[in-house]
Amino acid sequence: MANKTKVALVTGAGQGIGAAIATRLANDGFAVAVADMNTETANKVAEKINSNGGRALPIVVNVAERDNVFEAVRTTIQELGGLDVLVNNAGLGPTTPIDTITPEQFDKVYHVNVGGVLWGIQAATEAFKKLGHGGKIINATSQAGVVGNPNLALYSGTKFAVRGITQVAARDLADFGITVNAYAPGIVRTPMMMDIAHEVGQNAGKDDEWGMQQFAKDITLKRLSEPEDVAAAVSFLAGPDSNYVTGQTIIVDGGMQFH
Repeated sequence: MANKTKVALVTGAGQGIGAAIATRLANDGFAVAVADMNTETANKVAEKINSNGGRALPIVVNVAERDNVFEAVRTTIQELGGLDVLVNNAGLGPTTPIDTITPEQFDKVYHVNVGGVLWGIQAATEAFKKLGHGGKIINATSQAGVVGNPNLALYSGTKFAVRGITQVAARDLADFGITVNAYAPGIVRTPMMMDIAHEVGQNAGKDDEWGMQQFAKDITLKRLSEPEDVAAAVSFLAGPDSNYVTGQTIIVDGGMQFH
């Protein structure tokens, strides 16, 4: 039993950072549950992993729905034989100038970005206890969850919340052998980031590239992040080398924030 394949579940794994994380963890030897709201993208990512000799299972999940998240964890354990790592990656990032925020937007973004993380932590904790071992919970925050970013009141607020929840969960779950950490990406070339850049550009009467540069101009390493840069940090948090790390937020932003 000692060499049993480790299992990871990644939410929002159909595109962008989540897809890169699922792919990286599969390369690291994990069997991976590729969980996403979008069946088509989840299937695509899982197929790609499977065709490259990895083991992946696509799962449809809406992380805003608590029961959905618990169901995804149960399916993962049934189909892949266990659970060792849960990556709460799914998130939304609408551009929200203060005066434009609606109650509907507030509900939607907080349910996904904060609710989804809480339900993931609950479901993983229940699973680890039932399986009789500890595990790793890894949450997506953002450099916008370390310092407030302009026009992102909803998004930044949720990502600050994730950092706080990560710290509390690390304290509350340590006795069960569960570590809880977060990763804070910077400006990553993903569909979500392109949407944000597009909106910021449009609001200023400029193009997408201008929008992207408004975020990118503060990067010490002078390049935008690729999803794989973030996946590499998550790989560390998912593996044995981070066993003595808990409650932390690892900032993977090319040097926008120093802490």
